[in-house]
Amino acid sequence: MAYTCNYTLNLGALCIVEQSHSPVGLVLLMIASYFFFILLIFDETMFARLVMPHFLYTETDNAPIEKALFSVIPVPYEKTVSYGAGTAAAPGAIIEASGQLEAWDGRSIPSDRGINTQEEVRASEPEEMIELVSERIKLCFSHSSVPVVIGGEHSVSCGVWKAIAETYGAGEIGIVQIDAHADLRDSYQGTRYSHACAIRRACDYDFSVYQAGVRSISYDEVLFRKSYPNIKWADAQDIRRKRASLDIDELFPDKVYITIDVDGFDPSVFRETGTPEPGGLMWYEVLFFIERIARSREIVGFDVVELAPHRGSHVEAFAAARLIHDIMGIIVRSKKTI
Repeated sequence: MAYTCNYTLNLGALCIVEQSHSPVGLVLLMIASYFFFILLIFDETMFARLVMPHFLYTETDNAPIEKALFSVIPVPYEKTVSYGAGTAAAPGAIIEASGQLEAWDGRSIPSDRGINTQEEVRASEPEEMIELVSERIKLCFSHSSVPVVIGGEHSVSCGVWKAIAETYGAGEIGIVQIDAHADLRDSYQGTRYSHACAIRRACDYDFSVYQAGVRSISYDEVLFRKSYPNIKWADAQDIRRKRASLDIDELFPDKVYITIDVDGFDPSVFRETGTPEPGGLMWYEVLFFIERIARSREIVGFDVVELAPHRGSHVEAFAAARLIHDIMGIIVRSKKTI
């Protein structure tokens, strides 16, 4: 695990040894060490939950939400993944990896505007999760803080749609989706709250939607795209073959929420995800697209979902942390405060 976890284990062991140098103390030490070792090996998510720090914890304090431009909301929800599993471990892994970031992102210091990290959203059923996420998003809006949701599977965004619709109204905010999949199914594997239905649930509120990088879509979703008047797209194949523009048009709402499924990227960037697809978007292609959005629109929030970190690998959890931090920097610079 990460250095923070190791430090916690060593500190606990030291306390036991200091309390007693007797054989009983040594036995207690052995039992405690065995317990934490088993926890580490077999329940990495639970273990991370005990020691999870705040975002960018090595560089900045956890700012109170009323003084933070950004509020990070970890949502380790995983209920409907249909291929590879592991998204519940992503929030802890990403926040842990954020400790290896520099505060200076190459052009700015986003943490100068304050970064708050909330407690994890814990829920076992979709309706409960949606309600809890919605409440957290509304809390952010009430403090003029930009919500940064870290999933978990893509269905966590359904709580965002509820909060946005109830706070702003559907016509005020457009949703930009970066994703390998359209996620426009009305139902999948018996539930309307599947990760494969995330954007369809946004359409239930009549949001304007722009899809970027899609390269896996069912025929029913194609038909829905044609019937829903408020959706535009630049699919990955069109971007490559027809040089389609990766830009929102002038009629798109002035306020934008960005939802990023990491499988929208090419697997050379993110391969640790439940449903990877070849032929995706590249790192700077996505960041430059978001920069163009920020120049003409207000980004009111964003999420990064569907990372399924592999045991023993820190590469893509770090990449996801870097992605979040870089988008924070784009938002800060768009406000012309540095």
